[in-house]
Amino acid sequence: MKKAPLACVVLAAGKGTRMKSDLPKVMHRVGGRTMIGHVLTAVNALDPDHVVVVVGPGMEGVAAEVAPFPTVVQAEQRGTADAVRAADALLRGFTGDVLVIYGDTPLVTADTLEAMVAARRASEDPAVVVLGMRPEDPGRYGRLILNVRGFLEKIVEYLDASPIERMVPLCNAGLMAFDGARLFDLLDRIDAANAKAEYYLTDAVALARAEGWNCTVVESAAAAEVLGINSRAELAEAEVLLQRRLRRLAMDEGATLIDPESVTLCVDTRLGRDVLIEPFVVFGPGVEVADNVTIRSFSHLEQVRVAAGATIGPYARLRPGADIGAGAHIGNFVEIKNARIEAGAKVNHLTYIGDAVIGAKANIGAGTITCNYDGFAKHRTEVGAGAFIGSNSSLVAPVVIGAGAVVGAGSVITQSVPDDALAVARGQQVTYDGWAARMRAGRER
Repeated sequence: MKKAPLACVVLAAGKGTRMKSDLPKVMHRVGGRTMIGHVLTAVNALDPDHVVVVVGPGMEGVAAEVAPFPTVVQAEQRGTADAVRAADALLRGFTGDVLVIYGDTPLVTADTLEAMVAARRASEDPAVVVLGMRPEDPGRYGRLILNVRGFLEKIVEYLDASPIERMVPLCNAGLMAFDGARLFDLLDRIDAANAKAEYYLTDAVALARAEGWNCTVVESAAAAEVLGINSRAELAEAEVLLQRRLRRLAMDEGATLIDPESVTLCVDTRLGRDVLIEPFVVFGPGVEVADNVTIRSFSHLEQVRVAAGATIGPYARLRPGADIGAGAHIGNFVEIKNARIEAGAKVNHLTYIGDAVIGAKANIGAGTITCNYDGFAKHRTEVGAGAFIGSNSSLVAPVVIGAGAVVGAGSVITQSVPDDALAVARGQQVTYDGWAARMRAGRER
């Protein structure tokens, strides 16, 4: 069966002045992804034929973020209908369904968008479908007024609503779906005869009803899903809601979170089965964790891979490019950056490993560092399989420690060490018998 045509218009021109930010509103992140990125992810799940993002002047960063989807510029912010009109050049003549979504609603799901499209394609052939919600506190939301047949009769703004209309719990969530064959006719007839002198997309409902066309409502499963973000406080609220969703998904897929509310995830965090996450762990973007991994408290991971059976932390920091092998141990106050720790290797205490390869079953002593930067460029350190690096050693890159080699504690290694060799590079100990007693006696005179 041939798929019906679908176009999506994403409105992202808002400046977000209440955010008090140099970033456009939709570029702020929730769960490690921009708001506009979340919306486009939901949109992509519908496999639309066209996606158009409406931006404001000077929003080149937003255009780059949404590429390869095309953008059009709303030169002046004159209301939501005017914003949709900005897509006219790309969509005029399109007769499929048109979904209008807001770029600052990052929690909206593909299921909700699909329900709106399905309602538009129902046998009643509505010209307009509006997404409704039933918030705990309807407050000053516009109300959706249904007629006796259950169709949408009108949208009433709170200030214009009668006392009886204000008692209606069904509120306007803002998202809308249109019959593309009738959309631009409706847009052309929307005027700005209101207190704000703006062109409101919601006026399309009254115009459609005047033509005798049906309009319908699809209710969101949760009012929080269509939370629009206009302030830092609302951004934080959306983060809380998304984190709860991500934690539930992680646990549903087989991970154990001892204290879920203290764990921070990203939308692209991938956790395997029987992963154990202790309290106060932070996952930045790009983390993949295989099965049977334990991540102990107060660890931070970003753009890393952790293989099966490894143990991380507590208080470990895995930075971009860290690749932790199966069964490896990364312990407390250890930082790994752009380095591969191979299977069974141990880096257990107070250590920095950067731009390096640590071979299988090697043991890195407490306080060891790879000196990878000479002030101009980064250099590699290689530690062979089964090697032992004594505590408080400095490996000055570029350097290779051979397989099975041993580096004595406190050494500064500047030359490569052969396989199975012992390298010691520190000042020779000198002992002066009785010196301490003579020093104390001299001070007591």
